[in-house]
Amino acid sequence: MSEKSKYFVIKEKAVPEVLAKVVEAKRLLDSKKGMTVQEATEQVGISRSSFYKYKDDIFPFHENARGKTITFIIQMDDEPGLLSEVLQAIAENHGNILTIHQSIPINGIASLTLSVDILPNRGDAEAMVDDIEACQGVHYLKILGRE
Repeated sequence: MSEKSKYFVIKEKAVPEVLAKVVEAKRLLDSKKGMTVQEATEQVGISRSSFYKYKDDIFPFHENARGKTITFIIQMDDEPGLLSEVLQAIAENHGNILTIHQSIPINGIASLTLSVDILPNRGDAEAMVDDIEACQGVHYLKILGRE
């Protein structure tokens, strides 16, 4: 019986240093033609064995999110125009809203659940999350799931 893969989305500050360096080495290999794994790992300060051990298991969020559906929950102020600003951030990063549900605000805070399709070859989930979190009045954003 094969074991099903489980995926986790974690913030960069929680990623062990070796894994962050594996991602950096992969970026170097992709950006510099002719660079060897040995050169990339030496440049970022990890062993080749660490690179090979983790290279297929760690990648930037945006790399694996294109062409996928992501569900977010957002807590935000109940302010005119804020929902429009959040939706604009999604559109600017080539996301297509599939579902949207906003609760009745309690104490001036609304909860919003969104399912967003990240368009293949165009969408940028990482920038989308950054842009939504940067909206004045957004207090909390959590990624609930990814399909």
